[in-house]
Amino acid sequence: MRQARIESSTGLDLPTTGSMVERARAARRAVVFSGAGLSKESGLDTFRGPGGLWERMRPEDLATPQAFARDPETVWRWYAWRWQQVAGATPNPAHREIARWEGRFESLQVVTQNVDGLHLAAGSTGVLELHGTIAFARCSVCSRREPMGEAVARSAQEPPRCPACSGCLRPDVVWFGEQLPEGVFEAAAEASSAAHLFLTVGTSATVYPAAGLIEIAARSGALVIEVNVEPTPLSDLADVRMAGPAAEMVPALGRWLDRLG
Repeated sequence: MRQARIESSTGLDLPTTGSMVERARAARRAVVFSGAGLSKESGLDTFRGPGGLWERMRPEDLATPQAFARDPETVWRWYAWRWQQVAGATPNPAHREIARWEGRFESLQVVTQNVDGLHLAAGSTGVLELHGTIAFARCSVCSRREPMGEAVARSAQEPPRCPACSGCLRPDVVWFGEQLPEGVFEAAAEASSAAHLFLTVGTSATVYPAAGLIEIAARSGALVIEVNVEPTPLSDLADVRMAGPAAEMVPALGRWLDRLG
């Protein structure tokens, strides 16, 4: 029978004894699954929820292949603005704490829906970027890549042309209706099914197939910990739910794990 979920709003009231503690202490393989809420304290807007980007604009106007075909200038200008936001952002304490965990677990796999590259900037290695990266632009014809900063420097108002084939450049992100990068979700699912501890942090748990990783981990017996300001549709799968900003809750979780030894 599944135990009652532990709720925490500070991280200070997490248990020091019991079966969940023993499971956390024995965990050797961990997965961190992150969404836009992780980067909020780095100054980057989330997409869903109160004040999110998709509350102020429609994703079908900015984040679909059809939108790019219909109005490439508007889409490119929006992503040029978004890239400039990301370029000015730095990892927050949650990103840095997650990177520190590479020394705690025998294996740590970071899987992110974010395209901002802040996990990598914080020092995490082998990050699986489910939705691509805004750090690069990609030719919509020949798939040649170049740093997004170089592409924006050539033109922030309309998509610059590929020097190899003259096709329009686009951000190297996954838009609604597109396939995830080949092999990335499969690798994430494999890691999730083998995880002893699975942390889901800052994600709305509404975008599939990515959200399915939480279900895979729970079904496979991982200790599932959710960090999110608001409950999500998959909160009931979490053994531990920490309600608060990622930049506060993830370091608090790290201190709890440190106390367990």
